[in-house]
Amino acid sequence: MTLTVHHLKRSQSERIIWLCEELNIPYELKVYAREPTLSAPEPYRNIHWSGTAPVIQDGELALAESGAIVEYILSKYGNGKLVIKPDQPNYADYLFWFHHANGSVQPTITTMVFAEFAKISPDDPGQLIMRNRFQIGLSGMDKRLGEFEYLAGNELTGADIMMVFSLTTMRLFLPYSLEEFPNIMAYLDRVGKREAYQRAMKKGDPDLRPVLDGIPQDTFF
Repeated sequence: MTLTVHHLKRSQSERIIWLCEELNIPYELKVYAREPTLSAPEPYRNIHWSGTAPVIQDGELALAESGAIVEYILSKYGNGKLVIKPDQPNYADYLFWFHHANGSVQPTITTMVFAEFAKISPDDPGQLIMRNRFQIGLSGMDKRLGEFEYLAGNELTGADIMMVFSLTTMRLFLPYSLEEFPNIMAYLDRVGKREAYQRAMKKGDPDLRPVLDGIPQDTFF
């Protein structure tokens, strides 16, 4: 069976390409451009009933959701790499940052993006709450990365695979600055120098300059 990664350009599916490159496992990559509305094209939406990115196929299995896919690949093909085991002291840290990515950070950004689309005033109480929540999250992450090189400790893990998209490519949709968070900036510099990350970005989005700057130089809008 061949593991197939279906990549929607400029989307969370870049995580899965990066994961496969870090693990150095064989996989087939299929790349899809977004429609003018930024939606996934119909062939992509038909792979899994959810119609969302990312999605993989492994034999007869079609699986969506970033966290589920990352856990699936790590469990089935990872050979113990990029995970923290329950008997290790930083296991809880690994779990927290792994799930914090799509449990808190990404939903908060997405909510703010939709608010921009809807032209909701920045002074709207809901917007103020979201921005404050987001700043608290970034501050906590910056503190953590001042103590360790990566989120779960001093080695890259699945928690980083989950988090980096929200700090980089997602800023094409919401161009927020990271300049006041020097430890996050240093973290992104380390990630950007990883050969597996560089290969993944070139394969999935060859025309995109990775969004590793404090202030994004490019946006969708």
